[in-house]
Amino acid sequence: MISQLRGTTVALGPNWAVVDVGGVGFKVSCTPATAAGLRLGTECTLATTLIVREDALTLFGFADTHERAAFELLQLASGVGPKLALAVISVLSPAEVVTAIQNDRVTTLIRVPGIGRKGAEKIIVELRDRVGALAADLDTAAQSGEQISSELWREQVSSGLQGLGWSSKDADAAVEKIAPLVADNPQISLGRLMKAALQTLARA
Repeated sequence: MISQLRGTTVALGPNWAVVDVGGVGFKVSCTPATAAGLRLGTECTLATTLIVREDALTLFGFADTHERAAFELLQLASGVGPKLALAVISVLSPAEVVTAIQNDRVTTLIRVPGIGRKGAEKIIVELRDRVGALAADLDTAAQSGEQISSELWREQVSSGLQGLGWSSKDADAAVEKIAPLVADNPQISLGRLMKAALQTLARA
């Protein structure tokens, strides 16, 4: 299994990227936030998982291992395939997925397009006893003090937005609007910040 890619980003789309690793270009499907965090011509590292089907081999890329773990966990629920699992982590952070499952928060899961109340209830019932490992990993990461630099995140989010076509002015304005999220939660992921910034720009 291909569990990680490290190479140069040579092509980007709204929910995919091509990473050149030693002259071989790997196309990965990813969330819009993950794609927005990449920049053409620069090195990147993605956690990955390969989905094998009779008619296709699809590589999925993630901003970190927690996001990948949530993606893989969700597919343990009946009726949840890679496409829907990717939709979930495009809307919810791994921590939000864990909290929704552990605390029966159906309303959180139905924020994801394609998941209705019955589907959300099924996911919660089927994954309640399986979510412990991811929850423990997230707790360990938080306790170890994993957090993004107060200055670095601004540059990364702004660069990611500009890479998607937004002007530097709009990107910087979006960064300022989401700054309170970092103040409230220093452990917040870059992917989550990108999602919030994109939502801010969409509303504008």
